[in-house]
Amino acid sequence: MQERSSAVELTEQLRRDLDRYSPGGKLPSSRALVERFRVSPVTVSRALAQLVAEGLVVTRPGAGAFKAPPRTAEPAGDTSWQEVALSADGALDVVPRTVDASGVTVCLAAPPPGVLELSGGYLHASLEPERAMAAALARAGRRPGAWGRPPLEGLPELREWFARDIGGAVTAAEVLIASGGQSALATALRALAPPGAPVLVESPTYPGMLAIARATGLRPVPVPVDPDGVKPALLADAFRATGARVFVCQPLFQNPTGAVLAPERRAEVLRIAREAGAFVIEDDYVRRLVHADAGPLPRPLAADDPDGVVVHVGSLTKATSPSFRVAALAARGPVLERLRAIQIVDTFFVPRPLQEAALELVGSPAWPRHLRNLAAELRTRRDTLTGALAHHIPELALPHIPSGGYHLWPRLPDGTDDTTLTAAALRAGVAITPGRPYFSAEAPAAHVRLSFAAVAGTGEILEGVRRLRAACDEVLRPRP
Repeated sequence: MQERSSAVELTEQLRRDLDRYSPGGKLPSSRALVERFRVSPVTVSRALAQLVAEGLVVTRPGAGAFKAPPRTAEPAGDTSWQEVALSADGALDVVPRTVDASGVTVCLAAPPPGVLELSGGYLHASLEPERAMAAALARAGRRPGAWGRPPLEGLPELREWFARDIGGAVTAAEVLIASGGQSALATALRALAPPGAPVLVESPTYPGMLAIARATGLRPVPVPVDPDGVKPALLADAFRATGARVFVCQPLFQNPTGAVLAPERRAEVLRIAREAGAFVIEDDYVRRLVHADAGPLPRPLAADDPDGVVVHVGSLTKATSPSFRVAALAARGPVLERLRAIQIVDTFFVPRPLQEAALELVGSPAWPRHLRNLAAELRTRRDTLTGALAHHIPELALPHIPSGGYHLWPRLPDGTDDTTLTAAALRAGVAITPGRPYFSAEAPAAHVRLSFAAVAGTGEILEGVRRLRAACDEVLRPRP
C-alpha cells in the first residue's frame, strides 16, 4: 500500500516536472530520481511506466526516459450514424440491445479523491493478502507448463479444492473454474432460463445479478427475505404464479441484508424448487468473510442436494482482491454440460497462471492466517460501525447485525429518499450506496448500504459516520 501511494505521488510530481522539458528532452536517470525523491527503484519504475502508458514519456533501452513528442490532433469523425445501426429493428429483439450497467457500477465505482468509501464491495488494500498473493503468483509462474493452455474445465487440483470446500458428495468432476463470481452467475442464468422467462430473486438482492438477468432478457420476480432468509411460503407462491424454473439466492450473509437462511428453511427451499422442477442458483459469494464471533457456518446448499437442484457459485475474489478473479461453478447432472459449453464459448478458459496462483495461495500457510486475521478485523470494523451509528445517528434503524460479510443495511426513517441522502453524503465527503437498486420492483422502505471493508481502518469508519451525520442533518432535519 505504501509503495503504491509513493508511486502515485511520484507520478504526479514527474507529470508536473515535464512542463520544464522540451519534446525529446531527457529525464533524470532512475538512480537520480531514487536519490532525489528518496523512493525505491520499484516506485520509480512504476511512476515511469504510468507516464509511458499515458503517452507523456518514451523510454529507450540503454538510453533512458525522454519527454514524448506532442500528439497530433486527429479530425473529429461523425458517429451519428450509429444511432440508427444500434436501434434498427429493435422492436423485434427478444433481448434488449441496450444494457443498463448501473446495477454493477453502483458496486464498482470509486469515489472522488478525499471521499471516504463506505460504499465499496471489496477489501481495502490493507486487508488484502498482498504479499501472499504476490508470492503465490511468483511461484505459479515457475510451475512447469504454467503458461500453457489449461484444461477447459479448469485445473484438476483446483477443481478438487473447490469440491472439498463445498463438501457433501460434490466431486471435482462436477466443478468448473470460472473467471470470477459475476461471470459464473452470468453463465448460470444463460444456461438455465431462456430470454423472456421469469427468474425468482430475493428482495432485496445483489444489483449486479439483476443487471445480468435483465441484460439476458430475463424478468426478475422478487421474493421477500427477512433476517432468516427467503420466506418459503412466498417462494412457493411465486413458483406457482410465474412458472419460473430458476431461483437465485444467497443463503449465507445475503447481500444486502446480511441474512443467513435458517436451518428449518434450507430443506424447505430445496423441496419447493424440486417440486417446481426448478433450479436454485446458490451465490455463496462471501463465505470466507465470516466474522470472528460467528460460530460454525452452515454448509452450502449444494452439499445437501443429491438431486442436482442447486447450481453453486463460489469465489475467492471477496477474500483476496478484486483482480484475483477465480471462482467455481458446481452442478450435478445434464446441466453441467450446458454450463461448460456456454463458458467455453464465452471465455475459452480461465488463464492458467491465475489458476496456478490460486492453488499456490490456498495451499500456503499464509491462507488460513489471512482468513483468521480478516475475521478478527471484520468483527472489529463491524462493531465500530454499529456502535458509531447507534451513538451518532440513531435515526438509522439496524434490525439485523450480521456475523459475516462486509456491510450493514440500515433502514431510513419513513419518508426519506435514499438517493437524496446518498447525494448529501457525497457532498459531505462520504460515499454510501442507495438501497433502491437492490430491489427488482418497488422498494417497501428506504435503505442504504454501508460497507466497513473498503476503508483504511476504524478511524475512517468513525470519520465517515461523522460526515454521514452531517448529511442526515441536511436531509432528515432540513433547516429553514
